[in-house]
Amino acid sequence: MKLHTINTGLFKLDGGAMHGVVPKSMWNKANPADENNLCTWAMRCLLMEENNKLILIDTGMGNKQDEKFFSHFLPHGDDTLEKSLNALNFSTDDITDVFLTHLHFDHCGGAIKRDGEKLIPAFKNATYWSNETHWNSAIQPNAREKASFLKENILPIQESGQLKLIEHKEGISFTDNMEIRFMNGHTDSMMLPLINYNGQKILYCADLIPSAAHISLPWVMGYDMRPLDTLSEKQKVFQEAIDNNWLLFFEHDRVNELGSLQQTEKGARLNELLLLKDI
Repeated sequence: MKLHTINTGLFKLDGGAMHGVVPKSMWNKANPADENNLCTWAMRCLLMEENNKLILIDTGMGNKQDEKFFSHFLPHGDDTLEKSLNALNFSTDDITDVFLTHLHFDHCGGAIKRDGEKLIPAFKNATYWSNETHWNSAIQPNAREKASFLKENILPIQESGQLKLIEHKEGISFTDNMEIRFMNGHTDSMMLPLINYNGQKILYCADLIPSAAHISLPWVMGYDMRPLDTLSEKQKVFQEAIDNNWLLFFEHDRVNELGSLQQTEKGARLNELLLLKDI
């Protein structure tokens, strides 16, 4: 089995929204804001080669939206999903499975592309994976999440016939080396892959812990639907990570890919930063 980091580009989000109740005097040191109070974030996906499968975890935001949409999020950088796959001698046609942690635009936008006037799957040979609870919340969003759940990113997956829904069951296995943890603080039934890799367990943190700075418990995004649930979920994950020597994979940290944790008098804290290629 092999794992590869797939960088799909950078974008910007409001620093206050990304750090919740944490004062700017604190978070600006970790994630410096520009003159518009926007911080730069990665869209770092993961590619998993296992047996005859090539599994892509999340897809970034893609490039099919209009200029007005992109003016809010300012995507930039040299990386794209296609370029990162090509650098590994893969193409979008090689992907067998697209595992979507959740359906917010910056995690699933690259799943669909434009073909003239049509919207079609970017991975024509892949099965797309979500779960029923989250899927239903995405196609009938509440007013607060509506701007993150874009129909053009979601409905074409179902219309293509390539969608399958995973049973919502804690610790359910997706492959021999990957199980799923369900989280409900950020959004309904977000799925976090927990992967066995070279004798090490890696948790793909998605938006539970978007960056290394968010390891501190109070650093909970303003985007989260249930911030107190996020606190509880982070506490549980941190304890498991410390007890079992997990590594945490950060999807949105602009610099850091992976980190380990240690227990201190002040609670869980970052121990060591690593790169996936060095494991």
